[in-house]
Amino acid sequence: MSSSATRAAGNDAGNETGNEPQGQAEAGVRTRTPEAGALAGSPARRGAGRPARAAAAVLSGVLLYLSFPPRPLWWLAPLALALLGWCLHGRRARAGFGLGVLHGLGFLLPLLVWTGEGVGPVPWLALATLESLLIGLTTLGIALVSRLPGWPLWGAAAWVAGEALRARAPFGGFPWGKLAFGQPDGVFLPLAALGGTPLLSFAVALCGFGLYEVLRVGACTRRATAALLAATAVAAPLAGALAARPLVSDAAEDGTVVAAVIQGNVPRAGFDFNAQRRQVLDNHANRTIQLAQDVKLGKAAKPDFVVWPENSSDIDPYTEPDAYAVIDNAVKTIGVPVAIGSVLAPETGPLRNAMILWDPVKGPVDTYDKRKIQPFGERIPMRSFVRLFSSDVDRVRRDFGPGKEPGVFDMAGSGVGMVTCYEAAFDDAVRSTVRAGAQVIAVPSNNATFGRTEMTYQQLAMDRVRAVEHSRTVLVPVTSGVSAVIRPDGKIVQQTKMFTADALVAKIPLRSTETPATRFGPLAEYLLLAVAAAGLGWSFARRSSRSSRSSRSS
Repeated sequence: MSSSATRAAGNDAGNETGNEPQGQAEAGVRTRTPEAGALAGSPARRGAGRPARAAAAVLSGVLLYLSFPPRPLWWLAPLALALLGWCLHGRRARAGFGLGVLHGLGFLLPLLVWTGEGVGPVPWLALATLESLLIGLTTLGIALVSRLPGWPLWGAAAWVAGEALRARAPFGGFPWGKLAFGQPDGVFLPLAALGGTPLLSFAVALCGFGLYEVLRVGACTRRATAALLAATAVAAPLAGALAARPLVSDAAEDGTVVAAVIQGNVPRAGFDFNAQRRQVLDNHANRTIQLAQDVKLGKAAKPDFVVWPENSSDIDPYTEPDAYAVIDNAVKTIGVPVAIGSVLAPETGPLRNAMILWDPVKGPVDTYDKRKIQPFGERIPMRSFVRLFSSDVDRVRRDFGPGKEPGVFDMAGSGVGMVTCYEAAFDDAVRSTVRAGAQVIAVPSNNATFGRTEMTYQQLAMDRVRAVEHSRTVLVPVTSGVSAVIRPDGKIVQQTKMFTADALVAKIPLRSTETPATRFGPLAEYLLLAVAAAGLGWSFARRSSRSSRSSRSS
């Protein structure tokens, strides 16, 4: 083998241990002998580093979990990505995949532990493992582009590509755990108004990978260009967030209204709360009547409209006269339009998870059917197969079907967009509601199934990000979790305690301005996907070129 081929082999070995990429060595940035490269990439040296990188990958996942609410430790996310960058830099594809799976398990096992509440560990472990495998595919791509100049850019774009995949597949996707959703208190949050959750996630990943790159090349005075690129990767997201701050506003463009959200509470937590569905309905009706009494006594401002949570009436009022009478009496007592969360059961076809607009004079006048139906919660894909692992699938005896159109209720002249619970995790569901004319976003939810877990706080963080993304007040009525009123700047101005009957009444701004994120929708995500594709294409081209040169020189 010629000396040039020997140098290529040495560089490849060095890359496997995270040392200097071949392209930078060829550019004269750093030189080493073939013997040094071979020594760095020796099997003994590689074997010694594997346990440390595996442990670091798990630790990076745990740090990322700790950055998520209810903890206000958003700044841990870039540090977690920096540690993950150390694990992945210069790795081969197979190692990148394995390290990514370990990172995913360290992150998602604690983040998603609530999915096993009441049904045991099997669904939780299955979901966390599946999502971790998808994260492994993401980090495989990051490992491939990590040898490119300016790799934090390509790596951060690849991370967004992985989140885009997880938001769409399998079974319609599961966007939980996006980097963006851990940043409601972070300095990067204004970027949500500019490019939505993809740009916000990209900023966190770019800053994290840039931090690692600063540490990796910053001590070498002969690598000024590389150090400048690394520093830019850290500074650019911060500068972008600062530039986007004018997009964040809670000014009342279309006046103000007084809105109320009702948390009626449930008799008990867990799946069996549904057995007490009449009591749940009575709780919400009674709390609404109590609010009406408080208004008469001057203890509360009279609301212009009221929003109940998802599943506040699991009894179909269209088929059950008794439920109809209870709701109608509560609405007439408060005297304003009320959005009611109900389960509608037509004679044939799937169930409908619906919000019903109830007028105090006309009764029910409009409905919105939830469009994003939760797999293995509201519908059971592959029911006979899944039953082999858990009989709890039969708790869902009849699947729910998805609605087709966004729902914006005209409530006392205000456009109130319905985004039901799980839908808040999906970019397109929220954006289409605002584009359909919502001046306020309502996210009626039911977290009673998940008890006192962190699920309600994770979802509340999503709602805060959505408020900034679309510059809208977000009302969050929950059966038993944490109900809240969130201003368009993402700040919570009122919230309830868990498992406590309560009513929140607040004057809120009406807004109609569309942020760039609302107007241009998935454009930022598509552009970042193109960047990721370009990085992977460049990486494959370099590998092919090296292989070709090696073959010619042999």
